[in-house]
Amino acid sequence: MSPVAFKKILVGFAFSPNLKANIFEALRMARYFGGELVFVHVGHKTDEKESRFKDIIASSPVQSEKTSIHWKVGNAVSALLEASEQFKVDLILLGALKRENVVKFYLGSIARKITRQAKCSVLLLIKPSVERHPCQHIVVNGFDSPQTKDTIGAAFVVAKALGAKKISLVEEISRSKVAISVDDDRSLRRATLRKERLRRQEQTRVKDVVRNLPDTLKNNVNWTTQSIFGRRGYSIGHYAKVVRADLLIMNAQEKLSFIDRLITRDIEHILAELPTDVLIVNSKKR
Repeated sequence: MSPVAFKKILVGFAFSPNLKANIFEALRMARYFGGELVFVHVGHKTDEKESRFKDIIASSPVQSEKTSIHWKVGNAVSALLEASEQFKVDLILLGALKRENVVKFYLGSIARKITRQAKCSVLLLIKPSVERHPCQHIVVNGFDSPQTKDTIGAAFVVAKALGAKKISLVEEISRSKVAISVDDDRSLRRATLRKERLRRQEQTRVKDVVRNLPDTLKNNVNWTTQSIFGRRGYSIGHYAKVVRADLLIMNAQEKLSFIDRLITRDIEHILAELPTDVLIVNSKKR
């Protein structure tokens, strides 16, 4: 199976102080991925809004040959999800946008609902910027899941597109898998050996995924594996924060899986606490 591609990108936008930053980020993404941009605003169309939007587009040093603007009315979540299916997009891009006349960020309940329900991948920009900030370090989950191959593949596609030189593949291992009570030197050794065995197994699994990727994606990228024992989701989020990753890439939700719990309970915490953007890769449509 070929790596995930983002050739058609839907951008949800609102008329807020961050509008220019989000538009500039979207135009850069389209350039990086060679993709088409579909801008969608949930709100009534006015001449003033349209003129302001087009002025910002024209002021960007990066332009996209394939760009369209669409105006929807109704519930923001439903409208954006319907648009994503209508235009058959590969990626939904959401920035830190305030809804019109409401002091509430898209990166809250709206983004959480879209991420849970979208049939495509979702990129959440925590701190959109008018000026480009290079992406240098990507952290990606190496969970034992059928989706992980596509997610890791997407990480290398993104690294190549953005010029990132470092990828950390993180395997989170539950402490319950060790399940040894440490009360003396002997039990400590058993626990240590079991952890080392689990770590090697996980690293071998992840390395096999990378080996099967095209060499063109792996050239000029320094990739490493990192095993972490702890609570899934929290551990990789903390790791991404500590290493100051520029982008965290995760699997989309699976029924009764960690990511399902993450999206329904912890996404607001992650978006608030992590100083990074989050890409959630959904390979179900492929």
